[in-house]
Amino acid sequence: MTATVTGSGTATGRPAPPRRRAARRRLALPRASTTPGKVRLIRMGLIIACLGWGALAAFMVGQHASAAEDVASVSEPLSLDAQQMYRSLADADVTASTGYLYGRIQPFPGRQRYQHDIAVATRDLKAVTEASRDSAVSDSLTTLSAELPVYTGYVEDGQIYNSLGYPAGASFIQVASEEMHLRLLPAARAVYLHENARLTAASAQATGLPLAAVTLAAGLALGFFLYRSQRWLSRRTHRTLNIGLLVASVGGLVALAWMAVALLGGRADLLQATGHGSAPAETLAQADIAALQARGDETLNLISRTGDADFQADFRTAQGQLSTLLTSAGQQSTPSAAGSIAAARRDASAWFAVNQQVQKLDKALDYGAETRLVIGSGPGTAGTLFGRLEADLDAAIRVGQATFADSAAAGSSAFTGLEAGVVVLALIMATGSAWGLSRRLAEYR
Repeated sequence: MTATVTGSGTATGRPAPPRRRAARRRLALPRASTTPGKVRLIRMGLIIACLGWGALAAFMVGQHASAAEDVASVSEPLSLDAQQMYRSLADADVTASTGYLYGRIQPFPGRQRYQHDIAVATRDLKAVTEASRDSAVSDSLTTLSAELPVYTGYVEDGQIYNSLGYPAGASFIQVASEEMHLRLLPAARAVYLHENARLTAASAQATGLPLAAVTLAAGLALGFFLYRSQRWLSRRTHRTLNIGLLVASVGGLVALAWMAVALLGGRADLLQATGHGSAPAETLAQADIAALQARGDETLNLISRTGDADFQADFRTAQGQLSTLLTSAGQQSTPSAAGSIAAARRDASAWFAVNQQVQKLDKALDYGAETRLVIGSGPGTAGTLFGRLEADLDAAIRVGQATFADSAAAGSSAFTGLEAGVVVLALIMATGSAWGLSRRLAEYR
């Protein structure tokens, strides 16, 4: 008769030895309904939750830190280079046009200023071209590289003819100005707007809240999970404190507090940098360009001596833009720039009043008096008032740029070490959870 095999016996039908049955019981996983089974599930859930939250937090911090670094070190310098290039080209055009009005020999400071403007524009064009890989501005950069030598060639021809006393010098200066306004300035403006848009996008990513809010909410949920686990474990085991889970909870609180401080502080600094730094500086740069455009119309009207109403119409348009931009900049800027902006508004108003006298002299064909009023260096002349306006705008722009640099650097430094710290703290939380619950499981064996 053959022996039967039972679930707990041997092939001979006899019960298994006590040692073998005990080994089998140790190898068997406890059911989920038992306390050891629940402890195992809680341990696994906490480890996965801690590591998953750590990965999410590290990703979020990395995104914010990278964007903040891009704002401070990449996007803003490129935007500044593009802005300086735009302003330098506009100033070079005005300086060249004004120099013609002095006669056969242009004053040395004017020639020096024109050469400096061209050198700055060339340097900034090279910097933006080397740093920018965006096809959206490649055509504009190509136009600038190709047309800038053409413009300087026209100006040189105009200066040569003017120094020899030939009337053709005025024609070359006007053609050069057309080259500037029809080709160079639109291309420079396109580059500037593109780089400024990149700066705005990087700032928006660095100060964005959705992913940060999700991460903080997930951290709070994980903290609640740890709290509930400790309470459940305390009731089941009658142990008031679990060192491992306590360490995990403290690590989570430290990570959440560090992230909250860094995010709120960094966001406040970056918003300060853009709202009271780059934004008013950009507005003031636009105001400066409008002032240069108006000054160019004022001088070209005198050079042409045709009584063309377009120059005066363009001057009034630029005048309206300048007034609006100065008002907007005053609302955006910090108190440290308010004085320069207020002075710019006063000087602009005085210049506009003098231009009305210039228009009367132009209609009366009194070109000698008109020229003295436009380029004169005495008090109350258009040249003096425009120079003071330029100095006021430069001072206010420098304040805005300094505000941006300081606040952006502070905003970027707020994330220093946070990404690595979050990873380490998440590992500590996972390790503490595993160790604390493993000790309780060992008591059931």
